[in-house]
Amino acid sequence: FALQGVLEILTIRINCVNLREARGERAPFPCWSLQEEGNCQALQSVVDLFIDDQEILWVLDVGVVHTLSQPIKRCAPKVVAISLHSRKVVKVIDLSNVITQVSRLQHLLVDYDNNGRAYVYIADAGSRAILVHDVTENKSYRIVLPVAVKDGPHNDVLYMVLIRKPNGTNVVYFTYLGSPRLFSIKTEHLRRGRGSGSVVDVGPKPNGQPIVLLGTDNGSSLFLRYKGLSDIYLWNTETCFKSSNFLEVQKGAECRLATQVMPGQKRYMWTIESNFHHYIADTVGCTGASVVIHPVVRESED
Repeated sequence: FALQGVLEILTIRINCVNLREARGERAPFPCWSLQEEGNCQALQSVVDLFIDDQEILWVLDVGVVHTLSQPIKRCAPKVVAISLHSRKVVKVIDLSNVITQVSRLQHLLVDYDNNGRAYVYIADAGSRAILVHDVTENKSYRIVLPVAVKDGPHNDVLYMVLIRKPNGTNVVYFTYLGSPRLFSIKTEHLRRGRGSGSVVDVGPKPNGQPIVLLGTDNGSSLFLRYKGLSDIYLWNTETCFKSSNFLEVQKGAECRLATQVMPGQKRYMWTIESNFHHYIADTVGCTGASVVIHPVVRESED
């Protein structure tokens, strides 16, 4: 099903969509009062979400609104944790003490260690770092990444996903869009504050093409696409990082690009696709913004 005209709203607020209804009607999550602009106790500008194994929704709010026109900093950046069952806020993490003047917070991951302690990882593209927050100790620190990780424009995007290996090791795979290489770091190193010496160079991107990391299957498989192209590929991270190991799982449409792939209802992998690239460039025309949510489906070959 398609959701028409919601892209601008989704850059600020969280909406809940019932996948059992074909109409795709939206409702604010968890409620409207938590999404009031100018109220620093509420959400201002949500840029990423993550649902952990405890069914807690973690929200990255950068606090800056009207980013496509005249950016206004309403509030300090924060992470808000919301129980999916009770719809109540269970944790708020103020990120003021761990950011810099050049910080650009973009992606969010949450991981648990063997003792059940939660850790939040945030991609700070502007300062070439991964921010780590120990939820139990309420302590934040920065992991500065090697200079070699970034090889692109100053306003580049830093993608990262959480991979769970069959041997029980959790690994964060990350890359700047403009970088010719993919990197990784074990979450145990992030939790211990180990930086540059623990980063692994996974390998070069095929033909040096920019790659967008879309998500995982909550296991060892990573979904990706090439910049500007709509086909979605799956890569088993237990194999070498090369195009011959990329399995095409969906042929993309012409007008939309996938921005996320995640496990969902009925054990399907679901994708969110939109014409955000046209929206940002102000070239959507009379049709306006468009977002589609659907299962990832591979077309059969006759």
